[in-house]
Amino acid sequence: MADKMTKKKMADGTEVPVLAETFDQGKPEAKDLGWWRQKLSTREEKLRYLKTAERYWYSTDWYGSEKRKNPA
Repeated sequence: MADKMTKKKMADGTEVPVLAETFDQGKPEAKDLGWWRQKLSTREEKLRYLKTAERYWYSTDWYGSEKRKNPA
């Protein structure tokens, strides 16, 4: 196993191996990351994108795996 492992103590005091950082250092090289305004051409597409994002974060009607029977 080539992954980095560290030892952590559990609540009862026994040490267990835990997987350490597995990411590569650095930043993404793609220049178009986060440029959603330039990717969407019309005003209507931009508004639809923003409304969808707001519904995802601020709405009470969730879809898919995020749906809960009892709200937190």
